[in-house]
Amino acid sequence: MSQDTQELKLAVLIDADNVPYSNVKGMMEEIAKYGTPTTKRIYADWTKPNAGGWKSVLLEHAITPIQQYSYTVGKNSSDSAMIIDAMDLLYSDKVDGFCIVSSDSDFTRLAIRLRESGMKVIGIGEKKTPNSFIVACDRFIYIEVLDGAIKKKLPKRTITPATDSKKPVEKEVVNKIDNQTIELIEDTLEAIGDEDGWAFLGDVGNLIVKKKPEFDPRNYGFSKLTPMLKSLSDILEIDERESDKKGIKHVFVRLRYS
Repeated sequence: MSQDTQELKLAVLIDADNVPYSNVKGMMEEIAKYGTPTTKRIYADWTKPNAGGWKSVLLEHAITPIQQYSYTVGKNSSDSAMIIDAMDLLYSDKVDGFCIVSSDSDFTRLAIRLRESGMKVIGIGEKKTPNSFIVACDRFIYIEVLDGAIKKKLPKRTITPATDSKKPVEKEVVNKIDNQTIELIEDTLEAIGDEDGWAFLGDVGNLIVKKKPEFDPRNYGFSKLTPMLKSLSDILEIDERESDKKGIKHVFVRLRYS
């Protein structure tokens, strides 16, 4: 897609039955990084008590509730309504991409179909989301690492200025940097590195996400990719080079054995 991601018009479709309402603010702030949410809809049977938590946050974030009655016990009727609306939006030519907020694998085929039509597909869901849906998206973000969701998970404790005021805020760590993650980084650097093995950090991050849509430094307790790679100094070299713009540096990385 030729457009810059900040110019993408996104349709945000939320499955209220399969994601928590506690961090809607964090979700909407995350979505804004990838484009402008021009359509925001949330699907549920609003006559049920378990949908009540969402009602208090819909107006604040201008999300349109879509009523979908549960005609059969045990079946999520919101799925079909979301899929139908997604296809209508696809053929309307009014959006450039979709953000599907759900932890349900039932949206796997929808994500694949939208990408086949050239749409950017971003998924947001809980860690329990099946891998089939995760890999069907261009990018997948775990709710657990978003601001707001983290605070809810931390135990309450007394903070004394003398000892705690300067401590960094605790982060939710979804994954550990295991051998599989290291191999992913190594393979990426070998694929795009120049003759000396150096690769531009932005290109490294983009290729890793294409290979593994759920990759996010926040999953490992890092705010950005640069500090994450710096923590692997035993196998990686980092070079920060001056750019044409004052105060801005380009970061390059390579394997130490290159």
